[in-house]
Amino acid sequence: MKKLFNTNFNHEGIHFMLLVLRVSIAVFMLFHGYQKLQMLTGGGPIQFGDPIGVGEPASLALAVFAEFLCSILVLIGLGTRLAVIPLIVTMLVAILIIHGPDGFDKKEMALHYLIVYIFLFVSGSGKYSVDQIISNNLSKRRR
Repeated sequence: MKKLFNTNFNHEGIHFMLLVLRVSIAVFMLFHGYQKLQMLTGGGPIQFGDPIGVGEPASLALAVFAEFLCSILVLIGLGTRLAVIPLIVTMLVAILIIHGPDGFDKKEMALHYLIVYIFLFVSGSGKYSVDQIISNNLSKRRR
């Protein structure tokens, strides 16, 4: 019973779960981003919302950058804190502008993504990431 309510951190468990969280959320978002990438590179006319007033092609390109390219960075844990910033902005646009007048049920998925991206912004990518390899190499050079 004592172990069940223990509030001490299991650092290895946290690092492993950061890996699971980072990889799973990146793969989920990659599906959305890949569909948009196909629209962008398909060669046909672009029919995409323009929620921030930069034009449909630019809006689609920004969504592809965030949802596809930044998700790849999150997946491998490279520049994770920077990579989630465009994803946070994209989710805020989805919540506040695209689904602004809609009910909670339409905003819920974007809110889930937003919470995870904010968590990754605060926590970083964890031990099992390219960020950790870079950090270790930088620490060795300073010595």
